[in-house]
Amino acid sequence: MSKISDYIGRSATENVKDAIEKAKQLEDFHALLYLTENRAFERAAKVDSGEIGGRLAGVPFVVKDNFLAFDGPSTASSRMLENFVSPIQAASIEKLEAEGAICIGKANLDAFAHGGSTENSAFGATLNSVDKTRVAGGSSGGSAVVTALGIVPFALGSDTGGSIRQPASFNGVHGFKPTYGSITRFGVVAMASSTDTIGTFTTNSQDTELLMTILAGKDSTDMTTLDNFYETLNEEPRNLTIGLVKEFIGEGVDEAVRRSTLNYVEKLKSAGHTVEEVSLPIVKYTLAMYYIIVPAEVSSNLARYDGIRYGHKSDNAKNLAELYGMSRDEGFEVENKRRIMIGSYVLSSGFFDAYYNQAQKGRTLLINQFNDAFEKFDVLIGPVAPTPAFKLGENTEDPIKMYTADILTVPASLAGVPALSVPSVPSENGLPIGVQLIANRKNDALILSLAKSMENK
Repeated sequence: MSKISDYIGRSATENVKDAIEKAKQLEDFHALLYLTENRAFERAAKVDSGEIGGRLAGVPFVVKDNFLAFDGPSTASSRMLENFVSPIQAASIEKLEAEGAICIGKANLDAFAHGGSTENSAFGATLNSVDKTRVAGGSSGGSAVVTALGIVPFALGSDTGGSIRQPASFNGVHGFKPTYGSITRFGVVAMASSTDTIGTFTTNSQDTELLMTILAGKDSTDMTTLDNFYETLNEEPRNLTIGLVKEFIGEGVDEAVRRSTLNYVEKLKSAGHTVEEVSLPIVKYTLAMYYIIVPAEVSSNLARYDGIRYGHKSDNAKNLAELYGMSRDEGFEVENKRRIMIGSYVLSSGFFDAYYNQAQKGRTLLINQFNDAFEKFDVLIGPVAPTPAFKLGENTEDPIKMYTADILTVPASLAGVPALSVPSVPSENGLPIGVQLIANRKNDALILSLAKSMENK
């Protein structure tokens, strides 16, 4: 694994060359869909000539392929957008490039970010960085793997219900979902607009802090963004009161995951922090809430892909009705269709009040329970996922089992609070396991500073 400081002060052209060569050597992991070589080397030459500078001058990075980016198609790992070349670039990429960073490629994901293993990609699954027989996690599996393999020191992803934190846990890297609205979503293919959050994969918390100072802030093109509240904490946090979420280490959690979490808890105690158990009873209902609210928003956001304006257009349609139906049937993956159907159902007349409205009421109760917990605790802690990375194909025939991989990450997403996955003690067979640190809204710097203070302890 590498970190940002390893690249600072070196030739940008050499940095890009090394990253692309390593990406090609490790292409059997199928973490990258495209390499943006031409533009990367053009920008590297400008960095080396002094035309481009900044805090990330010459540092290569990768973006999840639901970010619109130049020099190649932006596919969201779907047949629907397989040949779509964007006329614009995501605002978060623009911010990084303004600081001299260089995008070298587009990472694989579950199509339209629908999934928890990157097996739903239209172009094939990404393999786990530690064990090729296991999943990379998802939906940002490709971004996690390129970071874990050291191809680049950081990558961008999107987190709707755990899509950064879970693959970070499965691959042994840091995955950060900031407070909802911290980073602009402009230029990122929408999944569920009320929980979609842009975040980062890094190998250490200090790099995450640096990226947050660059990426966070208000954006006139995204009305959900917040004013830039982020300030790096210069002093190590001391004597924090930390809540171990009882429901996160209970039934259904793998014993190796439980041990790893409790090991991290003991380190926190040794560092002088107070750790007490806290109960959030409503979290057992959050997966049900999530898979009502999110498919509802998915069905709305995917309505724009109709075979008319852009994206895949069926060649077999004989009339307009067939064009709509066949284009969507051919362009969407099975999981995309499943979520559209669920979302359309819960929003339909007669079921809106019974399902969607009730889920939103439950979401409010969840937010209130988080608020109550943060009156007593500075930070909450628990595992990221109930198990380490599972085998490829193990859950593909059972959507419910696949959905339960998100059970520990969706609460923070529905509440809009920041959450960080940090590596803890691996399982007995060496599989990475992540621990999740959660803070109240706009307390992003606190959990990053806490994680930084715990590294190497």
